[in-house]
Amino acid sequence: MQSSPTQHDAQSQGNSAPLKRAMSTRHLVMISLGGAIGTGLFLGSGEVISQTGPIGAIISYILGGIVAYMVMLCLGELAVHMPESGSFGTYAHKYIGPATGYTVTWLYWLTWSATLGTEFTAAALLMQEWFPHISMWLWTIIFAAVVFGLNMSSTRWFAESEFWLSLVKVVTVVAFILLGLLAIFGIINYEGYSAAPLFSNLTANGWFPNGLVPIFTTMLIVNFAFSGTELIGVAAGETKDPAKNVPKAINTAIWRLLIFFVGTIIVISALLPHEMAGLDAEGVSSSPFVTVFNHIGIPYAEDIIRFVIITALLSAANSGLFAASRMMWSLSAKKQLPTVFSKLNKRGIPYIAVMVTMLGALPGLLSEQFAPETIFKNLLGVAAFTMVVVWMSICWSQFNFRREWYKAGHRKEELAFSAPLFPLVPILGFIFCFITCISMVFDPDMIVGFICCLIFIACCYASYAYLYKDKLHSSD
Repeated sequence: MQSSPTQHDAQSQGNSAPLKRAMSTRHLVMISLGGAIGTGLFLGSGEVISQTGPIGAIISYILGGIVAYMVMLCLGELAVHMPESGSFGTYAHKYIGPATGYTVTWLYWLTWSATLGTEFTAAALLMQEWFPHISMWLWTIIFAAVVFGLNMSSTRWFAESEFWLSLVKVVTVVAFILLGLLAIFGIINYEGYSAAPLFSNLTANGWFPNGLVPIFTTMLIVNFAFSGTELIGVAAGETKDPAKNVPKAINTAIWRLLIFFVGTIIVISALLPHEMAGLDAEGVSSSPFVTVFNHIGIPYAEDIIRFVIITALLSAANSGLFAASRMMWSLSAKKQLPTVFSKLNKRGIPYIAVMVTMLGALPGLLSEQFAPETIFKNLLGVAAFTMVVVWMSICWSQFNFRREWYKAGHRKEELAFSAPLFPLVPILGFIFCFITCISMVFDPDMIVGFICCLIFIACCYASYAYLYKDKLHSSD
């Protein structure tokens, strides 16, 4: 493919014209799995089990998977019909309103830029457990440079790097589930049990030891665990044959995630008492993965999981920088940011957008020096909340798109890919996401992040109204 077109060409050919289509189905699936399988599974899964109990955690993750699947079906329909690198921001602009599209794009940029710094910091802290005499800041700079380099090389290189980083996590989760099942049925030894543990732990303290309420209060953690699946929509504009590859990637990714997450929860719950699953220790040793691997007798379990979590963090940062920079490029392509942000290098990368997004990681990098727990938890709260708001916009956009499609005299069969059970899927997806957002109010640790998100949303709408509205109307 030729080098990137000029700005004039970009405007005349459409929003996604300048970005190169270099991704296949395997890239899309692994980018999606890579975005979702992270510290939320390796560390956060234990926290959900300790709060809800084993059965409650299984129900939470199944509900989370169903919600994610409904949202991704909506996204699939939109992405196949309009494969845009601006993705849901563009869809919201067209089918909800320009101000909402602008706000959603900035929210998704905030989602990833807020967590970038925390990913680098967390990876650096894990490296320090191996090399205590080397400065955390040195590791942070090295990891940031690696991720920046991968994003600046080419879309193909980015996709390949994400494929292999994600594969490390997938192999670990599959090995954990298979070994765990062998231990559960007594085929291999498990420390503390002379006979097969089977599933007695699942209901040892009753079906719901803390009641039903924690199932709903942990939904933000669970939904955030599934976040990253929507990266398929962002990458659709740089995918070969999106009509074929996007639906296949969505179905493959969601079902694999559901099996991985629920399988992991069942193994942890069957092999560990639920009060042991939570994070009551410091560092990687608190991961239920480490505890189970140690009890099975896997040598160097802590080192293995530390390595896997580092790759998980770098994979998430890699995907996050890609997604956030494409959102900034999309705003610039719509003339809602200066045209400098949509400038591309010879490899078709929006390099200014990538560089500026890296600067957005600074607050996260400061989390280690100033009130680390408070800043870290609120940044994750902000990321989770903004992600769920973006999911709501996807459902709303698809609902309005399909209504317009029918009004124009088209039939569902004319769509290359259509979400089933319309209008039930977008309506239920929107309602469940809305309930998840409201649950943040009931967590005192996240109330500051919740208020900050609302202020950010208000600022986005206000800035659009006062800075861009007249200019955009005149350009339309």
